[in-house]
Amino acid sequence: MGKPRKSTLALSGVLSASAALGVGHLVAALMARPAASPLIAVGSVAVDAAPTPVKETAVRLLGTWDKPVLISGIAVVLLVAAAGIGLLARHRPGPASVAIGALGLVGAGAALLRSGFSSGGVWSAVPSLVAGVVGVVALTLLTRSLTPPDLTSRTAADSPTIPTGSRRRFLATVAGAGLLAAAGAGLGEAVNRTRQAARGLIRLPLPRSAAKPLPFGVQVPGVQTFTTPDDAFYRVDISLVTPRVDVGTWTLTIDGGVDRPLVLSYDDLLAMPMIERDITLACVSNEVGGAYVSSARWLGVPFSEILTRVGVRPGVDQVFSYSSDSGYTCSTPLAAVSDGRDAMIAVGMNGVPLPDAHGFPARMVVPGLFGFVSATKWLERIEFTSYAAQTAYWTERGWATDAPVLTQSKIEVPASLGTLSASGMIGGTAWAQHRGIDRVEIRIDDGKWQDVTLAESAGIDTWRQWSFHYDGPAGRHTAQVRATDGTGEVQPENRTKVFPSGARGWHQIQFSVE
Repeated sequence: MGKPRKSTLALSGVLSASAALGVGHLVAALMARPAASPLIAVGSVAVDAAPTPVKETAVRLLGTWDKPVLISGIAVVLLVAAAGIGLLARHRPGPASVAIGALGLVGAGAALLRSGFSSGGVWSAVPSLVAGVVGVVALTLLTRSLTPPDLTSRTAADSPTIPTGSRRRFLATVAGAGLLAAAGAGLGEAVNRTRQAARGLIRLPLPRSAAKPLPFGVQVPGVQTFTTPDDAFYRVDISLVTPRVDVGTWTLTIDGGVDRPLVLSYDDLLAMPMIERDITLACVSNEVGGAYVSSARWLGVPFSEILTRVGVRPGVDQVFSYSSDSGYTCSTPLAAVSDGRDAMIAVGMNGVPLPDAHGFPARMVVPGLFGFVSATKWLERIEFTSYAAQTAYWTERGWATDAPVLTQSKIEVPASLGTLSASGMIGGTAWAQHRGIDRVEIRIDDGKWQDVTLAESAGIDTWRQWSFHYDGPAGRHTAQVRATDGTGEVQPENRTKVFPSGARGWHQIQFSVE
């Protein structure tokens, strides 16, 4: 009998694992639990377990690519391990089967860690368990296909290649395993996207209180669009796969320290009085001059309506929200949703139902607070409680408990190291949500601070654009910007890191004049 090459044996392990992952992904999609897909479950646990400095560095260096890079890294490690299992299977098929089955158990354990061991949570282990079985069966078939049943001795030439009959069986099994992997992954994505398509059939109600038209002068030419398009709106969360929620079965539970707990269906939520507001959101991970800040027109149920319906009891000082992205929680001060600001449970964004990536079917929006303490996406429960009783996901990892948005500003035109256009216009954006921007100043080449021209204001809960005409000499120059909010607080000069409560400091660029 010919002896298979090591590369062929390794391929057997890789294909077995690939088939397992594909089927596991499909099962997770059919169960409407995309986060339970084996690779995603393991990656999510890795995100939860990563030290805060590691997460901070990943976001800073990779931006929105942090999750694809993590998933790719885990996949590479898994496939390398699978290749080793394939090598083992040639002479020790029993231990090899146990090893590849154990990979499925690792995925199941990761899914359970994220979803919990409740009666509903245990179902999250099913995709990985099925994947483990598929991996064992695929590896067994691939290994057996390398051993022709009709040959008991080596070929005359004692060739290190696979005999023709065995090769044919092996190639057929390879094709089957590859097809199973591709079909599982593809069908799983198709199922997930089918749920996304159903979102387009939803018709949002008209607001009881509509947003005022944006003033004509809010936009500075050349600066980013005042209202951020949905597909350009920043996204920072812990979800490795975008949750796609079935509104037919989704409910929002509102309980805890209240007199009248509520369980609302999506239709119940849409039937409640709505407000529409332009609100800018910002992420605490936004570096000075960074892109993790965006503005949209939101439609939702005001928290004042929720508070009236449930009746909050004495002793409550925290709104503790839970995401269907398993394991994520968020703590918001009760004061921030009861002091008259336009805090809401949002269902619409820029005139359409929330995109899946931004929290469909419902999310929280609270002006004036960084997103990690106010903007829970894929909302499924709101518990009125106290800070003494509950600690949220990011607070457990050392981030600030109370995190108001800082007074910040940035230069957008020209780009850093860019060339000033013939118009001589320098422009950008400043924000201090729920306090507003009263003044922005610019300094060229360490000269004196000069006031810029502020665009019209759309309200204290949105950012404000600005412009400045510079007609200086040719050559390389620097520009710094600072803002003053509606309370008179001037943006501080000293730089701080984003951890634990947001980056501070003046944004500075270099530019050229030709």
